[in-house]
Amino acid sequence: MKTLLYVVVASLFVSACVPPAYCSKKPVGKARREDIPYIKCQVCEKLAKQLYHQVQKKQAEIAPKKISEYQIIEIAENVCNLKKAEGDWILQIDIVENEDRLELVEQDSEGQCNSECKTIEQACQEVIGYSDTDVAEYLYKSKPDIDSLLKYFCKDLTEACSTKPPPVPKDRAPGEPFVPKSAKEAEMDRLLKSMEGMPGAPGMKMYSREDLMNMNNFGEGGDDEDEEEDDEAGFPSKLGKVLREKESGSDWKQKLRKGISDGAMTLKKHANRVSNQLRQWWRGKKAGTTKKGQKTGKSEL
Repeated sequence: MKTLLYVVVASLFVSACVPPAYCSKKPVGKARREDIPYIKCQVCEKLAKQLYHQVQKKQAEIAPKKISEYQIIEIAENVCNLKKAEGDWILQIDIVENEDRLELVEQDSEGQCNSECKTIEQACQEVIGYSDTDVAEYLYKSKPDIDSLLKYFCKDLTEACSTKPPPVPKDRAPGEPFVPKSAKEAEMDRLLKSMEGMPGAPGMKMYSREDLMNMNNFGEGGDDEDEEEDDEAGFPSKLGKVLREKESGSDWKQKLRKGISDGAMTLKKHANRVSNQLRQWWRGKKAGTTKKGQKTGKSEL
């Protein structure tokens, strides 16, 4: 019951302390599904290379231990998901019109995610489909080189490159230009992504990078008679202050995580207080019911 109360209180706190204007995010472009047939094979080839390199990277990180099949499956499940770190490669791809073809051109840095980014993600998900465990098993057991993986994955398993892509219609509307992120923006997005699902950060998904950086009241707090309410109200403000302190060279990542941890402790205290009040109320009600039953029994005698 205490866990349930904690979740409820956390949800109420997040919704109460963040003004509605701060929860709004920039509109995200939608995938252009009609473009997928023109880029499907290229997406498959880049996806296969990502699977190969990410498995190699994971193996190097955990050496001398050997990578497990489960770890490879986890990579395969996340590699087409922009919400996961394994899907960050999609942000570096630009769709370029070249006569009657669409080409995927890799850029030097990550770009803002628009409809092209979403289209590549959608194409990637369609390519891998339910084959994530199959390709993971192949990588684990066969340990192929990159050329063998490309052939197996894009021609044999998914057949994404079994036929030539159709020509692009002449009246196709051109896509958006590639807009690179600054190094600071990319780092901020990776940090927010890494904190999704983190205990003590129940409402981080409500904040975009722009929300956190642009809140005017970050770091500002008023006097309040209730100290715990001050802590709760100041939680998002502390986050914004920490984010801005990056410019001064402070360890902002550590401070940000500490701010989240402190906020979690405040929420836990509040949940415990509510839980105690409910227990006392229930005991009083139960005691009253027992006394009433005893009086009824005596009157019947």
